[in-house]
Amino acid sequence: LLELMKPISAHLEYIFPADRNPRTHTNPQTANAALKRMGFQNILVAHGLRALGSTILNEKGFDPDLIESALAHTDKNEVRRAYNRAQYLARRREMMEWWSEQLMKAK
Repeated sequence: LLELMKPISAHLEYIFPADRNPRTHTNPQTANAALKRMGFQNILVAHGLRALGSTILNEKGFDPDLIESALAHTDKNEVRRAYNRAQYLARRREMMEWWSEQLMKAK
C-alpha cells in the first residue's frame, strides 16, 4: 500500500493527503465512510479495526509495547514515557508483517 502511495504522496508530509488540500491529511472520517459504503454501517467502525488488531496481536503474545507503539498510544506512566523514546521499528515491522499475512489469509 505504501508503494502504491509513493507517486501520490512521497513528496508530501502525509501519506494519505486530503483530496481538496494535499497539504493536510485525509479526513478522520474517511475510513468510516468507506466502511459504510461497503455495507458495514452500524456493524463496524475504523476504531473497531484498531481494537480487533490490538486484541489479536495481544492474544498471539506480541510485546504490548510494540502493539501500543504501532497504535500510536502514549505510555500512561509519565516517568517511563519521559525516558523511553524507543520506536521498536524492526520488531514492529515483524509484527506488522505477521498481521498483514493474517489479513491476506482472511481476504
